[in-house]
Amino acid sequence: MASTFDRLGYGTYKLADGEECAAGVAHAIETGYRHVDTAQGYDNEASVGDGIDRSDVDREDLFVATKLSTDNLSYDDAVETARASRDRLGVDSIDLLYVHWPINSYDPEETLPALDDLVDDGVIDRIGLSNFRPDQLDEAIARLDHDVFAHQVECHPLLQQERLREHAVEDGHWLVAYSPIARNRVADVDVLQEIAASRDATPAQVSLAWLLSKERVAPIPKAADFGHVEENWAARELDLTDDQIARIDALDRDERIVDFEEASWNRG
Repeated sequence: MASTFDRLGYGTYKLADGEECAAGVAHAIETGYRHVDTAQGYDNEASVGDGIDRSDVDREDLFVATKLSTDNLSYDDAVETARASRDRLGVDSIDLLYVHWPINSYDPEETLPALDDLVDDGVIDRIGLSNFRPDQLDEAIARLDHDVFAHQVECHPLLQQERLREHAVEDGHWLVAYSPIARNRVADVDVLQEIAASRDATPAQVSLAWLLSKERVAPIPKAADFGHVEENWAARELDLTDDQIARIDALDRDERIVDFEEASWNRG
């Protein structure tokens, strides 16, 4: 378990399998990212592995995360497909493996023991969950033998996830924030525009800096454009003032980007 978790990660959702994804991953690593996030459902794990191979950074210095698809959550399917993901990524072990969604074939009695056994067998190093309701998160934490390292959910200034952020702090896991700039809807928010203008930054950078100001929150912006990849990375240098953070905290929008009828929060 040599890899160190870096709070600002590189997301690969909708990066097409092949050259776009491989080049994007390689450029992100060259820019400075050391945490790369993918999923079985993105159909680009092999290209992520190719991008890693193209970089000059030692594999041990990278943190690679992927996710089990919702059809692969029975015990046998989870174990078998996690091994296949490891091979596609070209790694000795997966740094972090998530349950992508607690829907379809998710069964706590089958899925969670598979995750524990994958850690015990050295296929994965850490367990993650994604898109769980607080009650589902509590149940999983109680059932698992190993700690939950991260819970990945949509989180940005327009969907602040205060309850789940507090849960992460209390339990000691990371809240990994996907869609951290709300697919750039943040660019249309007056408060974020004003703060960005005063700091010679973009609203996207302000959103990332706000997330990075929060305890145990790790944003994973996705970008194909190399310039955006570099702009996102530069958000690490933007230290918002307490007043600026408070102004963003006061946004009360509760706007989900990712939402559908079967999502866990619609079936509680």
